[in-house]
Order: sequence, then structure tokens, then C-alpha cells
Amino acid sequence: MLTMTSALARAETVHGHRPAVVDDEGTFTWAMHMRRVRSLAGLLQNRGIDRGQRYGVLSRNTFRHAELLHAGYWSGRVAVSVNIRLAPKEIAFILDDAGCDLIFLDPPFAELLDAPEMARWKDKALMIGEDTDVLLSQSTRVDCAETGEDEDAILLYTGGTTGRSKGVRLTHKNIVSNGFQVGLTLSVKSDDVYAHVAPMFHSADLLGTAATLMGGAHYFLPAFTPEDFLSAIAKHRVTTTMVAPTVIIMMLQQADVSKYDLSSLRWVLYGSAPMAVEWIKKTLEALPDADLVQGYGLTETSPILTIMDADTHRRAVETGETDVLKGAGQPIPSVDIRIDDGGEVLVRGPNVTPGYLNLDDINAATFRDGWFHTGDVGRLDDDGMLYLLDRKKDMIVTGGENVYSSEVEAALYKLPRVVEAAVFGLPDETYGEAVSAAIVMEGGGSADKDAVKAHCRNHIGGYKIPRNVFFVDALPKTAVGKVQKNELRKMFGK
Repeated sequence: MLTMTSALARAETVHGHRPAVVDDEGTFTWAMHMRRVRSLAGLLQNRGIDRGQRYGVLSRNTFRHAELLHAGYWSGRVAVSVNIRLAPKEIAFILDDAGCDLIFLDPPFAELLDAPEMARWKDKALMIGEDTDVLLSQSTRVDCAETGEDEDAILLYTGGTTGRSKGVRLTHKNIVSNGFQVGLTLSVKSDDVYAHVAPMFHSADLLGTAATLMGGAHYFLPAFTPEDFLSAIAKHRVTTTMVAPTVIIMMLQQADVSKYDLSSLRWVLYGSAPMAVEWIKKTLEALPDADLVQGYGLTETSPILTIMDADTHRRAVETGETDVLKGAGQPIPSVDIRIDDGGEVLVRGPNVTPGYLNLDDINAATFRDGWFHTGDVGRLDDDGMLYLLDRKKDMIVTGGENVYSSEVEAALYKLPRVVEAAVFGLPDETYGEAVSAAIVMEGGGSADKDAVKAHCRNHIGGYKIPRNVFFVDALPKTAVGKVQKNELRKMFGK
């Protein structure tokens, strides 16, 4: 069966003696892990959460967070892992929208319950570790449920970069299918150790499903610093991980990578945002024994759709033919991609969500004729390589011309000392929208704006050159490193 229930049962039976979790608190085998999961499933049952009902989880990346998600998979309940960086009002909206009557809260975030918007959950909250570890010993261990492939497995809320957060229903089949797709493409094995660096409230965390399907082990990084990340790889012999480009850039800028034994690392997948060619080169130099791969996907696709493999990265750098590195990869097995007449990327596959919770109108507009309309604008080359040009809502129309931010950003990245760049539109009385750029320079500071524009003139057409150039210390981003261009428009709009 293509269910996480079946996947966990297999891991317990076939790999019971192998590590499921490696952590500073110790190593837990799959047999040990599943005993705790069974008891947590019993706790959910005792607290009145029935099959198909939802419960909230607000936590850092920890093995206890994973146990709570797995308890839902195991028993047919549905976890709602909530972004801990949201305001109390936003968190309350998600818990209400999802219909949660029980929440699990990581102790560092206990003060959230003091906010007026969270008052009604005060009596329905359990502290992870403090409460749950005690209650585990009092709960009856629950056997696995007869879960259907099309039943919801988890509910994840989008970041809301273009509007209100939407609850994305991911089924057991969605998650398991993508786990197999990723596992096949990247050759995941039972002796792999996957590091959960991306926040567990984000779909990027589901990359770890491949390791679970193969009986591999998991390490959970509670909070990112370059030193903690590198130390964890060396200490726990991490073999695979997924990170945002920001994480890699911070690692290369702020840490001496050569001080750490990273020989266990087999591959690093970067995603959520593109990475400039110069940083790709620096990453390959710093991690010569690890494969560097790129992944593109969305919460709605569980999450991966395309992967650019390690050979493509290396060949591009070695030959100097780096244009391919602007791509987002080729479709993984069982994913179909096409571009409609308006340039929008449409996809279908077993990993695509059946729809959003409580949003029938948006579902009707987004899922049509068997295809999911991603909202991304792109093109496919003859080899099936997908190139993303922009978010449909972020495309700039200036003087009647369409400008794709990715093309302008690529030109800006060719400037020395540019670490990050984001291009967006601002209202303009003459042209409708003015191409605008926010730039982060290495070491901070700024550069001559006229020189920036003159540089761009050598690479892109005149109408694409930024009329407004802003230098910032950091770009506003979501928890997994996606630039929030709506925030830039608010910051610099008149």
C-alpha cells in the first residue's frame, strides 16, 4: 500500500534493529522509535482525536516533532505542523481553519498561549517533552490503522507570500509517491542518515520520506547556525540533506568548512530558490566529495517535481557552459510537466495534492482538466529541462513589455560582490511598473547605482534594466529561504 502507515510498519519489521533517529540525546532504533509512536497514537486516541481529525504541532526540528507526525500517519489522524515564526493571530487562524482541538507545543514557544488570540487553546495544549514523555508511559500502544491511500496524511499551510495561507491536503499516496520518486532519482539507501535542516512545518521536510521508506536514519537540527550544521554532519555522519541556498551561502561565508570531517556527505539538495553560478562553484570547491543537486517543487506536490543532477552541475562548471545552471532540473519519474499558452507551468502526477482545505473556488481555478496550475512561469528545452522565469503574480509589465525577474537577477549576479539579488516591480506613472532591484553585497554596504545599471546594459535589453536599485543588509524571506517580493514591494513602494 502507498501509505505512510505501511511504510512505518515495514521500517519497524524489516529495519527494527537499525537506527531511526540519531540525536544528541542518543540513538533510537526503528523498533524503539515505533514503540514511542504507538504510544503517542494512543495518547491522541485518549485525548479524543478520532480518525481523520486534525491536531496542531508547533515545534522546532526535533525527533519528538517527528514522532508526533508519525503518530498521525500510524493511526489515521492528521497532523498540522504550524509555522512557529508566525504571529499568534496567524497561528490561531490556521488552527481554526484546520479544526484543531488539540495542540502540541514546544516549550520555547509556550508564551504563545498568553496571546489573546490563542486563549481557547490553553486547556487544549500539551508541552512536547514535558507533558508528552510522561503521558507516553500512561498510554496504550495502538496498532496501525487500515489507512487508505487517498486519505489525508498531513495538512501543511503555504507561506502566504501572495495572500492568505492555504491549507494543502497531502494524502498518504502523495507523500509516499514522492518519497519513492526522490529515492529512486537520488539512490537513497538504508544506511543513509538524512539531516532535517529545512523547518519541519514546511513541505521541504518531506524530502526525508525517502530515507524512511528505505529504513534509513534521521537527524534533526533544532536551529541553524553554520557551526552547528557542520558539527552535526561530522558527529552523526550525515549522508544526505536538503537546504536553501541561503544556508549554503551562510556556511561558506561564516565558517571554515575545512575544519570539519564531511566525508560522510553523499549529496546536498538545494531548493526553494535558485543559487547563483558563483556560489555553485564555491560549494563544489568546499564539498568536493558530495554531489550537489537542485530540486524544484511546491507544497502542493509533496514537494519535489524536478531535479538537476550532480553531473549536470559539474559538467557545467568544468566546461564553463553554465547557462544550464539557470534551470530547475528535469521531471522526476511519474511527473508530467507542460507549459500552457500563457507560459504557466502545469503539472500532474501521483504526488500532486487533491486540493486545498475549505477553498472550493480556488480549487476549481487551480486544478483543471487533471493539471495543477502552479502559478510559476517557465519554459522547457528539448531535453526536458525546466527553466523558471517568474511567479505569475511577480512578472513585471513595464511599458507594455513583460520582464521576468530571473533574467534580470542573473545579470545582477554577474556583478562582483553581489551575494543576493531580488527583482520586483513598483508602480510607475509612465510605464505602469518600474523594474526594481534589492541587492545584498558581500560584506554589506552598497555600490554605485549607475555602475549597476551600466553593467546590466551589457547583458540585458534596456527595458529590463532596473530603474530603482536598493541596497539592503538582507532580503525578506520565508522560513525556507524564498524571497518575499511582496514584502519588498511594501518596503520600497511609495
